[in-house]
Amino acid sequence: MISPDKEKLLAARMARLGIYEKDIQEQFVRSGGRGGQHTNKVSTCVYLKHIPTGIEVKCQQERSQSLNRFLARRILADKIERMVLGRQSAEAQRIYKIRKQKQKRSKRAKEKMLRQKKIISAKKQLRSFRPGTDDF
Repeated sequence: MISPDKEKLLAARMARLGIYEKDIQEQFVRSGGRGGQHTNKVSTCVYLKHIPTGIEVKCQQERSQSLNRFLARRILADKIERMVLGRQSAEAQRIYKIRKQKQKRSKRAKEKMLRQKKIISAKKQLRSFRPGTDDF
């Protein structure tokens, strides 16, 4: 399912962050939701707890237990990286960018944008007007 290259990259990343397998408590739980009999019979949901930091991760995205194990470790590494690196981490920068995009415009910026929209609207109305016709 998962390529050996991806596993090696994840292992290297975990080693770089100081996450060791002996520090991870792993449990398998039956996942719920879609998937039919397969998910009801097999414990595909993976629960990880990183003992030194107390960070907990639960992953049941896929029907395969091995894939969920990989994804859970990746999520755990992301969380620890965010905690260790803080604002420098790529995930924190992505979240900051999204927040900035969704942030309300200032009153002055909003007024400027609305003025520009009115000017463009007036231009378009003048284009559609044809002398000699009654509709406009």
